[in-house]
Amino acid sequence: NYGGGPVGVETLAAALSEQRDTIEDVIEPYLIQQGFLMRTPRGRALAPRAYEHLGLKPPKGSVQLELIEGPSDEP
Repeated sequence: NYGGGPVGVETLAAALSEQRDTIEDVIEPYLIQQGFLMRTPRGRALAPRAYEHLGLKPPKGSVQLELIEGPSDEP
């Protein structure tokens, strides 16, 4: 629904039917640690590794993240 763009924690809470605290304290740290989620100034966004794991192509805007972080196939 958001075209792969970042979303706020309140939006995630509503979409997942979870409390904001649960997302920030439990779910989010795990997904960040696994390399699937990034916190940006504009909200939470999927990391390139998450798109790869799901077998999806990242939206064009996330290509800039790969330029900063390097290709996902680097060791």
